[in-house]
Amino acid sequence: MTDQKIDGGKRTWIIASGCAGAVGAGFLAVPFVRSFEPSERARAAGAPVEVDISGIKPGEKLTVEWRGKPVWIVRRTSEQLAELPKLDQELADPMSERTAFSTTPEFARNDWRSIKKEYLVVVGICSHLGCSPGDKFNPGPQPSLPNDWQGGFLCPCHGSTFDMSGRVFKDKPAPDNLEVPPYMYLSDSRLLIGEEKKA
Repeated sequence: MTDQKIDGGKRTWIIASGCAGAVGAGFLAVPFVRSFEPSERARAAGAPVEVDISGIKPGEKLTVEWRGKPVWIVRRTSEQLAELPKLDQELADPMSERTAFSTTPEFARNDWRSIKKEYLVVVGICSHLGCSPGDKFNPGPQPSLPNDWQGGFLCPCHGSTFDMSGRVFKDKPAPDNLEVPPYMYLSDSRLLIGEEKKA
């Protein structure tokens, strides 16, 4: 068996070339892998959002983001639900018959504006100038609200008020009810916002 000398310079050159090739391959792979991601346009259009609602207690609200907008999921109490039909005469559009939101689902054209009466799902943006109303769920007299307030939302920008179904009261700056996005139940505890079950 003969002894072979290893050329140190050649060895260093081979290792350096191999490392440089690996780094170059990594840089080439990044754009290729990124090509599988959704485009900016697709992201802006907004993929459906799945939400676990099992932890929401009666009288509480959960906020999630869909298409860059806040979507509120409110679990209404039995007392709040009982008040809704009594407010119809005070509301600008109690049955959501106006067509400003052409995507208003059929199931939202009633007093509770939801698939299941207990859960309200609305986009939390005022239909006046795009402000975000605040929660005013407790009934009774409060600043900027009527003395017979039964709970709902108050837009701090110009004073528009909405009931616990997101319906706007008469003679307010907001021209329409809060938007109801398309959504469906995947189970008793999971919602999919952004898709509606078709018949």
